[in-house]
Amino acid sequence: MPRSPYEFTAGNTPDAPRSDLPGLLAALAADLRRLEYTLDGVAGLLGPTASAALNRDQIIPALLAAERAVKEDNGVAPLAAVVRLWLLAEPQERETLDAALPDTGVEGLLELGLVQPVPGSGLLTAKADLRPYGWDRNDDGTGGAELWVASDLAAHQQAGVLRHDHVLGIGQASTTLVQTTIRRHTERALDLGTGCGIQAFHLLHHCQHVTATDISARALAYARFNILLNAEALSVDPGRLEDRVSLRLGSLLEPVAGEEFGLVVSNPPFVITPRSAGEDAADQFTYRDGGLPGDGIVSALVADLPGILAPGGSAQVLGNWEVPAGAGWDERPKSWVRPGTDAWFIQREQVSPEQYAETWLQDASESRDRQHYRDAYAAYLEDFASRNVAGIGFGMVWLRRPAAGARAAISRFEEITYPIEQPIGPHLGAAVERSDWLAGDDLAGTHLLVADDVTEERHQRPGAEHPGVILLRQGAGLRRTNLMSTELAGFVSACDGDLTAGQIAAALEALLGGDAGSFQGALLADVANLVRDGFLIPAAVPAEV
Repeated sequence: MPRSPYEFTAGNTPDAPRSDLPGLLAALAADLRRLEYTLDGVAGLLGPTASAALNRDQIIPALLAAERAVKEDNGVAPLAAVVRLWLLAEPQERETLDAALPDTGVEGLLELGLVQPVPGSGLLTAKADLRPYGWDRNDDGTGGAELWVASDLAAHQQAGVLRHDHVLGIGQASTTLVQTTIRRHTERALDLGTGCGIQAFHLLHHCQHVTATDISARALAYARFNILLNAEALSVDPGRLEDRVSLRLGSLLEPVAGEEFGLVVSNPPFVITPRSAGEDAADQFTYRDGGLPGDGIVSALVADLPGILAPGGSAQVLGNWEVPAGAGWDERPKSWVRPGTDAWFIQREQVSPEQYAETWLQDASESRDRQHYRDAYAAYLEDFASRNVAGIGFGMVWLRRPAAGARAAISRFEEITYPIEQPIGPHLGAAVERSDWLAGDDLAGTHLLVADDVTEERHQRPGAEHPGVILLRQGAGLRRTNLMSTELAGFVSACDGDLTAGQIAAALEALLGGDAGSFQGALLADVANLVRDGFLIPAAVPAEV
């Protein structure tokens, strides 16, 4: 494939770690592996409570735990030094780091751009955050990874407001998208707005080639560094990076115009931020602000992403959307989906304009200056008021371009704000398969089973002959609850695989004396919803993919 004009190959970008020094990258990876600078290694050093606090960006318990570990002289001093350097942003002695990372050494860290001298002290401090990352192996022993991720220092690791081209590390949104993505083998995948490269890491484990784009050259420099630092674990040949990864510099879909992908994932800069006259990109936080008014970036992606999907290909996106006063949350998202596209929106949260302003001003440390905070807060409220916005929703979006000759079969817009099982991707994939099956198969002729995680609850007044409420609950996946009628409850109780759905419906009609013209049709429509949501499983369709 000819090289794209958007191709990013720079290994030495200002204010970003260098990725053009393969010998040093290999030495650093060997040092970190030898130190056991892994998720388990750090958790073992700090202990469960300090680790939990660190995950909340609270560093004091971790500092105290690291100090105790060193004083106890149990051989963890080198690991503690690296934890204090990169996770806790505590300056370290040159000799300490040379001893902890002997193959790389302080000179190597300086050359890579990962540390910098503290003026007048002889100490070195982190210039970037470098932390362990990974995921567990599958039940069959495949698929696990132990990696390291570099990004800019976060707000709790440095003073002042974040730089506008800040490169975000492992955040809640990025892990949400990781957990949400339906994993399947794909020849060509796209990570749109890659940031430091988290989504690309996961894509490389089940996709042959990954294209990663970003509007920020610093973000792409971090992503390139991270991929090459973890080249062995990601099955990437450092000398032939282009065989598996293409990094592209550009906005939205511009760098991939005219191409098609089997899978697209995107954690885009979806934050709705007030725009001002004369503002340019340098005035925006590129990791979160898309530069368009309101929820324009998410609406544009929902409308345009199907155009770069291969037939049968899918896209998964996180986003915010505005909810105008007096309107349902889903009115605007429904208007974005182009005809002929499969779509599934799940709203996970909705907040007020005030809550939204507070969240994102705190995120960038903009609350530290009282007057700036007041002005910025007021700008958020004025911006939302100008469009009559009463709430802002956050959620997950799944889109698909139907395969050749197929019609769109899925159009779901639902709000699920309670805790769900994670990772949720396998359950979403199974739900898509069931919806496809329902669109093309004969439900009445199918044998059904109750899913293993499903339980039934019955509630009735004391002394009552029959229950007044019958609930079907899921213990896994989206953990739905379904309120059932008497006839539907009777249907579910008979789903042991012996009779077809049509036979059970006919028996209930005869037993309950339903209208012969509509009873079975209405009952089977309710049964189809239970299959779609995973309460009932067609014997020929697996519960998970």
